[in-house]
Amino acid sequence: MTGQPHPSPKPVKDASTVMVLRDTDRGPEVFAVRRVRGMAFAGGMTVFPGGGVDAADDDPDVAWTGPAPEWWAERLDCDVDRARRLVCAAARETFEECGVLLADHLDGAPVADVGRYHARREDLEAHRLAFSEFLAEADLSLAAGRLRPFDHWITPEVEPKRYDTRFFLAALPEGQEADDLTSEVDLTMWARPVDLLADFRAGRSMLLPPTWVQLTHLAGFPDVASAMAAEPRISPIEPEVVERDGRLRVLFDGSDDYWADHDAGRPSSDR
Repeated sequence: MTGQPHPSPKPVKDASTVMVLRDTDRGPEVFAVRRVRGMAFAGGMTVFPGGGVDAADDDPDVAWTGPAPEWWAERLDCDVDRARRLVCAAARETFEECGVLLADHLDGAPVADVGRYHARREDLEAHRLAFSEFLAEADLSLAAGRLRPFDHWITPEVEPKRYDTRFFLAALPEGQEADDLTSEVDLTMWARPVDLLADFRAGRSMLLPPTWVQLTHLAGFPDVASAMAAEPRISPIEPEVVERDGRLRVLFDGSDDYWADHDAGRPSSDR
């Protein structure tokens, strides 16, 4: 015992991350980005579009089609208001970070011409506009049916920035394309999950444990339809951080395989 008080864990912020999928002749690909180095969270890491839930995501009057917030509350194991915020954040962040708009016209037709909304996307990123306000002025509704719940991770207590993150799947809407117009990333790519895992194993990229786990799961699907039809059993995962042989290790179910991949393509001094 050192006599020093144990620091209290940092507060946890709700967040949503979306894995956008598309089919190719070589199998399904997922859209991934490399975050700008030096960012406060996950700088330099290859991740999926996503981010924290904003206060503006809390609008009970947001235009909405597809499974109701009550359905999402059951799947996400939370109250209805929180579920609505998480789904709203998922759609908003996907639009902000890669230009994919998970919304429909009020007559139910999907949105194909996303470029016409580019200026409003910039307003969303700058927090000058709420997503619900954007949908209302554009006569659109959040297409909750284009999302699927997939996983749930909580940042370990020892981290200075902590997120309670829900992972979602979404198929790339027909006629839309993902882009690299956000300032938060320096590289965007469509890639098969197996190829992203191979890059990590070869030391060509860095993956956080939750991203590695999602890619491992996605690698098992032969096409987008089968991934979207999956109903994984979702339980919150909060890894443990321990010191082993003078190095900090993040432990979770399957972490031995993660660390084997992490260390495979890196010199011993970086392990």
